[in-house]
Amino acid sequence: MTSQTIDTTRPAVHLRIGAERITSGSGGAHQHINPVDGRVDATIPLAGRAEVDLAARTAHEAFADWRRTRPSERRRLLLQLADLIEANADEFARLGAIDNGTPIPVAAGLVASSIEWTRYYAGWADKLTSEVTGSFGPDGEFSYSLGQPYGVIGVIITWNGPLISLAMKIPAALAAGNTVVVKPSELTPFTAELFADLVEQAGIPAGVVNILPGAPEAGAALVEHPLVKKVTFTGGPDTARKILHSCADLMKPSVLELGGKSANIVFADADLDQACSHGTMMSIGALSGQGCALPTRMLVQDSIYEEMIGRIKAFAEFITVGDPLAEGTVSGPVVNEAALHRILGMIERARADGARLVTGGHRIEGALADGFFLEPTVFADVDPQSELAQKEVFGPVLAITPFATEQEAIEIANNSEYGLSGYIQTNDLRRAHRVAEELITGEVLINGAMNLGVNRAFGGIGLSGLGKEGGRQGIEEFLRLKNIAIA
Repeated sequence: MTSQTIDTTRPAVHLRIGAERITSGSGGAHQHINPVDGRVDATIPLAGRAEVDLAARTAHEAFADWRRTRPSERRRLLLQLADLIEANADEFARLGAIDNGTPIPVAAGLVASSIEWTRYYAGWADKLTSEVTGSFGPDGEFSYSLGQPYGVIGVIITWNGPLISLAMKIPAALAAGNTVVVKPSELTPFTAELFADLVEQAGIPAGVVNILPGAPEAGAALVEHPLVKKVTFTGGPDTARKILHSCADLMKPSVLELGGKSANIVFADADLDQACSHGTMMSIGALSGQGCALPTRMLVQDSIYEEMIGRIKAFAEFITVGDPLAEGTVSGPVVNEAALHRILGMIERARADGARLVTGGHRIEGALADGFFLEPTVFADVDPQSELAQKEVFGPVLAITPFATEQEAIEIANNSEYGLSGYIQTNDLRRAHRVAEELITGEVLINGAMNLGVNRAFGGIGLSGLGKEGGRQGIEEFLRLKNIAIA
């Protein structure tokens, strides 16, 4: 299959408020650029404060009925939405490629995860229970806790996983009885448009889900709106700080899923074939390195250090970079020209800092020269204090650092402002548990365990954010606890 055999049309994008499809917004318009060839391929309407206000008021009105909808009915509607996402899986994969350059096989995997997230939280809708306590003294007090929905949830997502980001937030919020106003990134509007269509087709009442592509100004208006009772955000720490400042002024709670600089510790007794393929693919192949939880720092025990570098170099050079719609493409472009130049700047500074360039390091020319394509890039001998080891690249760049002892590996891994994910490769189960306990992260994945399991709570500490998505904790983020006591 080539890109010429796949439909490349872009759906018209709207601001979706209640049952309305609005074709223009007070935030102006965004020229969507195809990252494959650098050309404008669509004009996207952007919400401004007026549309955010209308959407918040619409969601607030819808909340009165949605919170009283039987939990079993909320479950049924969310399961219907999951079925519709599954029925449109091929189209979501296509739109993912058109949105941000994610190769179709990778986008298809994220669609499958999104279906599971939606079904999982549909199942929670009628299984939320209260805790009962009692005092059997002379007064005989009886009390119980009640988890209640907040009301309108402001949802702000980034561009690297447009469907999975929606699925990690909206189903849980709805299952708990909330309504939502969603601001997807203007860089990836097409996936959100189809998602809004399917929400409507599933029979979820108008106003429960409102979707408004918008620039940062729309996000600020959403956070500040008095009818928005909680904010959930996926993105970078700079934006998160602004959100926290606004939320602090309003005493408004938030969930922040931010960046990472996750360490992948490879011990000498690990399965080196698996450690190499997983560590290379998950750092510079998948999503072209544009993922918050990816293992972008590899710490390798000194006795196998040069052997692993050789294996990783060969694997990295085998990764096929190209048109995300073309058969055989493993890795696509980075999202835009600004990202391309930012990453190239970090590569040049890493060279100047003394890191050894193993492979890659350049923009891809030839047939891909007009797009935002980078060679999969590997650096060895990376100083743990350097920019490359400390700052999130969000691009296809892997930093490799040697270590001698288990304790040294732990110290290097924990030498970071981030704390999202940690990875361990070893055949010693005792060591795996011992090191996992010491890593200062929100999760630890051992010997190739996969990211984003919906039954596991996901979320970081430090610069990686606040709060959890996934598991029971993910739905409890959308419930506020009330205690009721009877004398």
